[in-house]
Amino acid sequence: MSFQITDRVVLVTGANRGIGKSIVETFLAHGVKKVYAGVRELSKAKDLVELGQGKVVPIIIDLADRATIDWAAADAKDVELVVNNAGIARTTSLFSEQVYESLDEELKVNLYGVIAMARAFAPVLKANGGGAFVQLNSVVSIKSFGDFATYSASKAAAYSVTQAIRDGLREQGTLVVSVHPGPIATDMAAAVGLLEVADPPAVVSEGIVQALAQGQFHVFPDKMAKQFWGVYENYARNIVEGPGTVE
Repeated sequence: MSFQITDRVVLVTGANRGIGKSIVETFLAHGVKKVYAGVRELSKAKDLVELGQGKVVPIIIDLADRATIDWAAADAKDVELVVNNAGIARTTSLFSEQVYESLDEELKVNLYGVIAMARAFAPVLKANGGGAFVQLNSVVSIKSFGDFATYSASKAAAYSVTQAIRDGLREQGTLVVSVHPGPIATDMAAAVGLLEVADPPAVVSEGIVQALAQGQFHVFPDKMAKQFWGVYENYARNIVEGPGTVE
């Protein structure tokens, strides 16, 4: 299953900065027809609207507020591609006093938000020929790191749900893609001191375009992510993407 983004109507959550902004810029460069830029405040999409020259439509989506997701799906009825990029991260170890608070916040956005986006936009994608649904997960979906214990848990759960979305939407012809970046040069990476080892956001956005064109489920786009993929690929191909047994 292949999906070309040229002349398509797309929606990107968390569109105003970081990876989300790069995705919007890359999609515009590849000739999309329209981009719904999902933001929590419309004023934060001003730069994107100017960049899009009539192609960018800001729309309020807060993954922690399910009602905004439902409203967006009701408004953006022409969407053919959803990229759920928005997420939050807390630097919390398992034995931190804030562990439960952090996990609750991250699950609300990084897990329940994914489910809400898939449920709200599945009928929209079906009505528009099947389309595609891209979920931004992480390398921490498959490997937990101490100071990111709760974030890792939320992204591992999101990865599991992404597989369920793929299985649930296969019959309606929706291509589902799971993206697993390592450190990317964003505000989030800067906040946790990872800029020195981070790749530019464009490697993620271009990786998404390529994966859609090739019909790939997994995307490990940057240098660190590719190292993960080198050892994870056999399992992923045979178990996650395959029938569940290794031949």
